[in-house]
Amino acid sequence: MDADVGFDTVRRFLIEDQPVRGHWVRLGAAWRELRANGQYPPAVRALLGEAVAASVLLAATLKFRGRLTLQMQGHGAVRLLVAQCTHEFGVRAVAHYDDSQAAAISGEACVGEAFRALLGEGGRFTVTIEADERNLRYQGIVPLTGESLAQSLEAYFSASEQLPTRVELAADGEQCAGLLLQKLPQTEERSGIGALWQAVQRGMRRLDAGALLRQGLEPLLGIVLPEHDVRLFRGIAVAFECRCGEGRVTTLLRALGAEEVREILAEEGAVTVTCEFCRRPYRFDAQAVEALFTDSGAADISPLIH
Repeated sequence: MDADVGFDTVRRFLIEDQPVRGHWVRLGAAWRELRANGQYPPAVRALLGEAVAASVLLAATLKFRGRLTLQMQGHGAVRLLVAQCTHEFGVRAVAHYDDSQAAAISGEACVGEAFRALLGEGGRFTVTIEADERNLRYQGIVPLTGESLAQSLEAYFSASEQLPTRVELAADGEQCAGLLLQKLPQTEERSGIGALWQAVQRGMRRLDAGALLRQGLEPLLGIVLPEHDVRLFRGIAVAFECRCGEGRVTTLLRALGAEEVREILAEEGAVTVTCEFCRRPYRFDAQAVEALFTDSGAADISPLIH
């Protein structure tokens, strides 16, 4: 049997005849391929995995074509963390951190003191949605709050979407996972919805990281919603996908300007740009650099990749 059966999938579900929906994601090979592009201490790696799972859950709640970017900026060991998910569920992520501070944080559970040590005080949580249609761009910013990324995500939904939301996230070196449930707006309050939402919250508290990482959606729902009929929808594949390319790199170099790029060329003998998400190098020799800044040669730019 394939070791990754039940992995690399996001699934939607809802409670029958009730205004409660949910999404679940669990990544195996996609997460391992993503994290292979950077060597992270265990605590940073766990936070990055939780952020990747969170970005998929956020994207799954939307109907859009484009990209969703989850960004955390803090003053602890992790200075910047970025996780991105497209409408087709291609994911990529990277974290910038202080080696000595990160090494002092033990364990892989990013909750409580570990979460605060990773991101410090006064950090912020930003969600940016870039929709291809009409070049729409939406951004929501909330403080990093609570004891975990999951609690910060709940605060984001409360502040930006006014949707009561419960989230659980987990990650280790082999996989990452997340479960999200939301109480949807209603035209009129239904009988028993308050009690149902209380039951949802109690059920989510019964989950732990081990259950999220080891079990598929159906067993998890048996823990969270044992007495409710749930409709499950077909899963959608999630994969590691980097969107770097020659066009993006040439645009970046042109933005730097001819003088600065030529100075780098003179000092280094070539201009090399390495994608921080996938570590793919783009190397420009003298001829390629000159083509960047001449109209006649712009169409013939072909960086040498090693």
